[in-house]
Amino acid sequence: MKVLETVELTKIYQMGEVSITALDHVNLSITKGQFVAIMGPSGSGKSTLLHLMGGLDSPTSGEVLIAGQALTKLNDDQITLLRRRKIGFIFQFYNLLPTLSAAENVALPLLIDGQRLPQYEDKVRQLLELVSLSDRYQHRPDQLSGGQQQRVAIARAFINQPEIVFADEPTGNLDSRSGSAILDLLRKACKEFNTTIVMVTHDPRAASYADCVIFLKDGCVVDQIDNGESGVSVTKIMDIMAKLEL
Repeated sequence: MKVLETVELTKIYQMGEVSITALDHVNLSITKGQFVAIMGPSGSGKSTLLHLMGGLDSPTSGEVLIAGQALTKLNDDQITLLRRRKIGFIFQFYNLLPTLSAAENVALPLLIDGQRLPQYEDKVRQLLELVSLSDRYQHRPDQLSGGQQQRVAIARAFINQPEIVFADEPTGNLDSRSGSAILDLLRKACKEFNTTIVMVTHDPRAASYADCVIFLKDGCVVDQIDNGESGVSVTKIMDIMAKLEL
C-alpha cells in the first residue's frame, strides 16, 4: 500500500533575479513499512525533498500525497494536525527541550496536542525501554550523551504511532558506534511498528540499513536500489555514487 507519493514535485527558489531549481519534477512512491534512504551531494535537493514531504514547506508545483491525502489541498491548521498526528521527525541535532525530562520530551507531541502525560505514561515507558533508556526516565538532555539524546528523539518520533517518520541526517552528529546503534534502532522500530521511515543521509554506511536507496542529483532522481529485507550493500551504494559522480 502506498503511504507516501510525490507527483511532479518541483521547488524553485527566487534569489533576486535568479531562479534556483532545488527539485525538478520528482516522482516517488513509497509503501507502508518501507525504510527508504535518500542520498546525494550537498545541494542535490535532499533536505528540500524531506521538508516538502513532511509538510514543512510548500512546493512551487506538483504534489505530495500522504495516505492519499494531497498536502496542497490542506490549510495551515490541517497540515499542522497532520504533522502532529501522522508524522514523526528526527533531526541531526535532536531538538530536545533542555528543561524537560526524557519522558516529557518523548511525550511532547501529545502534550502539544492537549493530552496529559499520566494518561500515556505506560506508552512513554515502553518506548524508552525500546530505545534502552528505561533507567533515564527523569534525566534531562544535559544529563544524557549525544547518542542517548538521539534515542529520546527516536522514541518521541514514534509516540503518536505515525504513518511516516522523516529522519534528517540522524547519525550526522554521532560517533560511528553510536550511529550504528541508532540505525539498528530505526530499522527495528520500522519493522516492529510497520512505520515508513524516510531518511536523508550522505553516508553510504547509514544508507545500507535501508530497504531502498534513492539517489538525487541536481534536484532529480537519477537512480534507485531496492533490496527489500536484505538491505543494500555499502559497496553497491558507493559504486553507484562513483558512477553518478555524487
